[in-house]
Amino acid sequence: MSANHFGTAVRGWRERLPPLEGGLETDGNRRVSGLRREELAQLAGVSVDYVVRLEQGRARTPSAQVVTALARALKLDPSERDHLFRCAQMIPPCDQAVPRHVPPRIRRLVQRLADTPVAVYSADWTILEWNPMWTAVIGDPGVYGWTDGSLVSGMFGAGDGRRPEAIAAWPVRARDGDEVEERALVADLRVTAVAYPADARLAAFIAHTIQANERFARLWSTGTAGALADDRKIVEHPLVGTLELDLEVLMVSDADLRIVTYNAADDRLDARKLSELRAAIHSP
Repeated sequence: MSANHFGTAVRGWRERLPPLEGGLETDGNRRVSGLRREELAQLAGVSVDYVVRLEQGRARTPSAQVVTALARALKLDPSERDHLFRCAQMIPPCDQAVPRHVPPRIRRLVQRLADTPVAVYSADWTILEWNPMWTAVIGDPGVYGWTDGSLVSGMFGAGDGRRPEAIAAWPVRARDGDEVEERALVADLRVTAVAYPADARLAAFIAHTIQANERFARLWSTGTAGALADDRKIVEHPLVGTLELDLEVLMVSDADLRIVTYNAADDRLDARKLSELRAAIHSP
């Protein structure tokens, strides 16, 4: 039999919550500091027997309403509530828009990685922050021409023909070809759309792009979903010529951000070209 993650979590959180914090009066004559099962049942509006069966693993398919009620009764924070839903094999509810706040610690990280091209994207691939080395290697995002800073809009513009310079200040291509890159981006965007069903702006953007771009509409219709993986890019740089760089995507789970970096591939010539661009930033 599989592990009873749901029941274990409920019991642990029940035993840690003092009755007064749960909104219950007590007579002080208690053998446990946390909630009793009957008290949790009262607060959640379910039967005591059902709480017992959940904790013992004899009931394993609670409804979303029950999970929500238990999370509320147990005073769970958002991450704990989401964990409880996942224990019940359900997607956590989300009534928020895609986060676009970059915490100070992430801003500091971007600036400290001064020798590496680094940018921060939201979950829907809107560029939010970047460092000077990013501008030196990929160009200033302000001139990319992306609608609202969206990489998706740069890759899937109003027309169906894609220009390599449409996603940067100068041509940047995926080594494996545009189709592979576009398919990966659409698959990642689908994950975000499911995670943020209440984001009206994102829903409208996807609907508009489906209507405006046949390539996007075709890829969206496949239903493919998955996180965007690392890649290798070919940059046609106006100062140092062709660069072949490894692109890496790092997740910031608690803020739902993506940190994207470019690094020289194994070729020493690419590393030397990056060093030239790095030196140009610091030259008077």
